[in-house]
Amino acid sequence: MRAKKIFNDKLKEKLREALVAVMPIIVIVLFLCFSIAPISTSILLCFLIGAVLLILGMMFFTLGAELAMTPMGGKVGTCMTKSKKLSVIISLSFLLGLIITVSEPDLQVLAGQVPSIPNSILIGAVAGGVGLFLVLALLRMLFGIPLPPMLVLFYILAFVLAVFVPDDFLSVAFDSGGVTTGPMTVPFIMALGVGVSSIRNDRHAADDSFGLVALCSIGPIISVLILGMIYHPAEGSYTPPVIPSVEDSVELWSLFHHGFPTYIAEIAVSLLPIVLFFGLFQIAVLKLSKRTLSKILIGLAYTYVGLVLFMTGVNVGFMPAGNYLGQMLGSSEKPWVLVPIAMIMGYFIVKAEPAVYVLNKQVEEITDGAISAKSMGTCLSVGVAISLGIAMLRVLTGISVMWFLIPGYAFALGISFFVPKIYTAIAFDSGGVASGPMTAAFLLPLAQGACSAVGGNIVTDAFGIVAMVAMTPLITIQLLGVLSQRQTSFGKKQVQLAGLSSTVPSADENIIIEL
Repeated sequence: MRAKKIFNDKLKEKLREALVAVMPIIVIVLFLCFSIAPISTSILLCFLIGAVLLILGMMFFTLGAELAMTPMGGKVGTCMTKSKKLSVIISLSFLLGLIITVSEPDLQVLAGQVPSIPNSILIGAVAGGVGLFLVLALLRMLFGIPLPPMLVLFYILAFVLAVFVPDDFLSVAFDSGGVTTGPMTVPFIMALGVGVSSIRNDRHAADDSFGLVALCSIGPIISVLILGMIYHPAEGSYTPPVIPSVEDSVELWSLFHHGFPTYIAEIAVSLLPIVLFFGLFQIAVLKLSKRTLSKILIGLAYTYVGLVLFMTGVNVGFMPAGNYLGQMLGSSEKPWVLVPIAMIMGYFIVKAEPAVYVLNKQVEEITDGAISAKSMGTCLSVGVAISLGIAMLRVLTGISVMWFLIPGYAFALGISFFVPKIYTAIAFDSGGVASGPMTAAFLLPLAQGACSAVGGNIVTDAFGIVAMVAMTPLITIQLLGVLSQRQTSFGKKQVQLAGLSSTVPSADENIIIEL
């Protein structure tokens, strides 16, 4: 009875969190629909049904991630490093990187939009990049190698490679770094880092538990840039989402009825490699108790149901609405209004990303509340708002994404040498986490719709929004670290001054002593 009450309370908590995350987006879209950007009843109804599915999906997914993905990653990471065999750690971490990346639903979406490169080759190359950089990230943790120099080295390599890649392919390449660290990857990789760091006894172990997502986000960028040099893609292919038009409720239901089987199969294929890997690991090494194993299996079921509902709601309901809203706003008399609207949307929409919730909770737990989930959420929201404002300026003006990425990353990497190391690792993890399915399925179609309305080049001007969303949190969260460092040093000075003043006798005390 008590267990049932605890479960119901936990479910209510997750529902409340999902409502808080998604309701602002619903309110903003409804306000636009009934004011400056009227849309058809078909699109509006699809959006509202999609929003309900999105809320339910987030509720089940976050509960499932807590029950299954986090414990799985932590136990595999701890067990893997306990072997103390470098060959075992390297081979298993590379295999994990491959499996988890292939399991990421967003990668399938990106692959379908990349020209001149077969989907299987692109997915394999990206998965290989994540696998290789997951190995490097784990070795960094085990040997205590500082993160900033590694980030500088690999981002310099990425920007050097970008010189030799066609302009039409640059945005897609940098977008790939964001989509590969989504709702499937982040919970497992974050927990893997915690499991590996638990083996170390030094005081920097907790700090080094972050940074895995940061390095794993660079691998896809480099691998896709190399593919761009090999295949020399000449142009990007863009297939706009089908704008729904329904006559009655039966046709409306058929849209979602056809969407559900697609994502039921897609998410099953995505989860299967992780389940098989963990099953083999359980039989060969872990040998967890039946109670622990059953809890993880129940969590996997919730994760599966949550992702099916989430992906169906986002792709069937949110994507067409985002594209159509972009068209309406872009073709209005004042298209510049896209900038503030996108910034407001960005501030709230990042809260609806499933992986963001996982990261914020993990940061709060690892730092014992020193870095709160609330402060993390605020910094991410501010960063994404700024990035979307810049992205819409690009849509309206056609400025190359590299004019923002190069100085942005240069600044983020530069201050990383002066910020507490845990903030740097968390900041670069946040960049990959902030750009998830909500960005790809609502904000990217919004930019694409606006770009088509103003007559821009969709491949060069609209793509790159994921890369921008992935970049700005690197700056805002490191600035949070600078602020925190200054407050800490100011507090120490106050304490020291208070200690000194307490040892100096007052005027009255001097009189008494003299008498």
